[in-house]
Amino acid sequence: MKRTGTLMMTRLIACALALGVALPALAQQANSADKHKHDHDVKKPTEGVAVLLPTKGNDVRGVILLRQEGDTVHLRGKVWNLSPGKHGFHIHQFGDLRAADGKSAGGHFSPNDHPHGGPDDAKHHAGDFGNITANEEGVAMVEKQSKDLKLHFAIGRAIVVHEKADDLKSQPSGDAGARIAIGVIGFANIEDHDSARAPSDTSVR
Repeated sequence: MKRTGTLMMTRLIACALALGVALPALAQQANSADKHKHDHDVKKPTEGVAVLLPTKGNDVRGVILLRQEGDTVHLRGKVWNLSPGKHGFHIHQFGDLRAADGKSAGGHFSPNDHPHGGPDDAKHHAGDFGNITANEEGVAMVEKQSKDLKLHFAIGRAIVVHEKADDLKSQPSGDAGARIAIGVIGFANIEDHDSARAPSDTSVR
């Protein structure tokens, strides 16, 4: 009996010692996991960028910067190699560039299922930004803004430039014709604000 009691006591001491080692280790792991979680907490983005590349058979390119300021998203940038005149300019549902003609980007981004319209209409797609206008050299400077769009909802979607002007009324996309340039909206490197810098010499397909 005495031997059994001694054996039990030995086991209890061993367990206590093991717990004494394990508990601090577990606490350290928990603290490390918590720190790891906080290290990966992501704030809502305030700046985005889309590098526009030509769809098949086109040569239109551009760079668009997006910035969230309060309740307004500002878009600014430059598109070149356009034919002179107006061209439809929209944010589309998907950042999917697999189709050579850009159609895999889906239709205009419209989370509220509104009809297509102009950016000043009471009801329009959140992705409706009307037109950009190219000069005789085929360059369009972009300066647009919207209170109907939040940047964090735009990240991962696509900006599309069309071959013709958006008439701001025809459904579902303003009769703006083919998609001649497209780019996915991504997180911007906030230390680099050069919207005039040309993208690398690549295309969608």
